[in-house]
Amino acid sequence: MKILFATTNPAKVEYYKEELEKRNIELLTIKDIEINLKVEENGKNAIENAYIKAKAYYNATKIITIGEDSNLFIEELPEDKQPGTHVRRVNGKRLTDEEMIEYYTNLATQYGGKLTAKWIFGMVIYDGKQVKEYTWSKNHFYIVDKPCKKRTLGYPLDSISILPETQKYFSEQTEFDKDSINEGYYTKKVIDFILQNIKEK
Repeated sequence: MKILFATTNPAKVEYYKEELEKRNIELLTIKDIEINLKVEENGKNAIENAYIKAKAYYNATKIITIGEDSNLFIEELPEDKQPGTHVRRVNGKRLTDEEMIEYYTNLATQYGGKLTAKWIFGMVIYDGKQVKEYTWSKNHFYIVDKPCKKRTLGYPLDSISILPETQKYFSEQTEFDKDSINEGYYTKKVIDFILQNIKEK
């Protein structure tokens, strides 16, 4: 069985691809098909943007499609300054990975070198008839003004984000670190959601 993940971000696919392949499910991405749409992600939250992407690519391919998006909230910022769904877009400009690192480290500097942040994720599966939604969040972490050298392709903020439990940058977490903070729990819950809500036509 094939399903489509409406993303060009390799890091997002890596989380789920191997586990789904064990269950004879091939996870395609936008790079695997010949269609690359311009999708206006103008939703108010992660679920709405995930739905917009899933619906657009299902309509174009007729393949059951997964859309995913994330919101970033920073405790120190007022509501009108929250990144929310516009983590990568600042003042109307879409930032590159390095520009994101520069922007958020500068922001952290303005607040004493450290910001307290939280990711909220939304996933939607669309099969042309039904919409299945799942949302989850991860523990608070710190965005700091000094990036590490290691980069995670597709997740530039991993290089400036530190998890309090391990005191390591996200991009430097080992598998042992991930196990110690129960990172696998989140992945398993998402995989379970996908498996429960896809049906071969």
